[in-house]
Amino acid sequence: MITANTYLTFNGNCEAAFNFYKSVFGGDFDFIGRYKEMPNDPNCEVNPEDAEKIMHVSLRIGGSTIMGSDTGGEWAANYKAGNNFSISLNAESKEEADRLFKALSEEGSITMPMNTTFWGSYFGMFTDKFGIQWMMSFDTKPKL
Repeated sequence: MITANTYLTFNGNCEAAFNFYKSVFGGDFDFIGRYKEMPNDPNCEVNPEDAEKIMHVSLRIGGSTIMGSDTGGEWAANYKAGNNFSISLNAESKEEADRLFKALSEEGSITMPMNTTFWGSYFGMFTDKFGIQWMMSFDTKPKL
């Protein structure tokens, strides 16, 4: 079954926002990671001022999950409050992820083609022809 969740993008205050959401909804973060924890990659260097910012955080709210990150570097110039969200889909197979990515991104703009990531997900991002931002993933690592 495909799951759809909201992914929120912040301009440096993601941790404060998610701590607030956690205080309201309860629970614990499923994951919280900072940009400084990313593996070294010459194609994706982290600026020192972005090192402590949130790369990814997730918090369950009932049967759904909200996820988020801080924007930074080249991405920060495109940040605009009110448009700082994406729909994040998690497919059940790599084939399903590819099919959905291809269909939904048709006539849109691909931000990141589908590819295997260091966090163990087959992942891509795009904006559809209607201006909606999407994230597509298939978790290649089995869940414990």
